[in-house]
Amino acid sequence: MTEITTLTCAFCKGKGKDPFEIMSKEATCQVCGGRGKVAVAKPHVKCAHCQGKGVSPNSRNVCTVCNGRGVISVADGKKVCPGCGGSGSAQENNLPCLKCGGKGVV
Repeated sequence: MTEITTLTCAFCKGKGKDPFEIMSKEATCQVCGGRGKVAVAKPHVKCAHCQGKGVSPNSRNVCTVCNGRGVISVADGKKVCPGCGGSGSAQENNLPCLKCGGKGVV
């Protein structure tokens, strides 16, 4: 059985509101649904692609690797991705690494 833990939403930093106020100042966070918390399966590691921020690098969009949670669930025995060296990003275009899917580990 998978163990689940609850963490502060990385995208809104636990405030439950859209941090960029794109729709309005009162818009609910699209990641946590306004709760300020997200459920994540264990074990998990900080998202390499967004460095745990929940926001895609160089944008104001939800990170497509961790879905804005700031962490990703991984299997035990993980190792650093040989394609990106653990950064989670393709060097040439800052998109998620294709070998590890942006996780930084395989």
